[in-house]
Amino acid sequence: MEISAPTIDPLARWRTATIVASGFAALELVLLLIIGIALLSKPLSAHAREAAITHATGIAQAPSRPEPKSATLSRGETSVLVLNGNGIAGAAAAASSRVRARGYSVTATGNAAQSYGQSVVMYRPGRRPEAQRLARDLGVALVGPLDGISLRQLLGAQVVVVLGT
Repeated sequence: MEISAPTIDPLARWRTATIVASGFAALELVLLLIIGIALLSKPLSAHAREAAITHATGIAQAPSRPEPKSATLSRGETSVLVLNGNGIAGAAAAASSRVRARGYSVTATGNAAQSYGQSVVMYRPGRRPEAQRLARDLGVALVGPLDGISLRQLLGAQVVVVLGT
């Protein structure tokens, strides 16, 4: 009687090795995708949050470029919108004549949408130095970016003076 040794199919070893190598490659791919998503999700979620805030409030976020250090417009080139936020009749007209007397151009006067407890000078992006100069000229202590006023409501003005009580 003759006993023969079992034959081993050489292709079976290659198939097994190929399946194992493919499994490792798939695992590495999944790990790389997880790492990539984790690295990209933070900036994307911050951008999505900023877009949602802008959409909900209608107020654009701070500009990506820094504010200039000194005024780039002269007083005559700086247009100002004067709003009455104190409820006193004629306050905006009186303030606009003071603004004009200091050399500024007044685009319009009107009433603010809400009451302000203190006068404030607000500015559109890139016009902080002009707003600070106007605030010094008028003796207004508060200067800040647009808050509650859209760029469209500025009527072309670079700076807004809102009179408070």
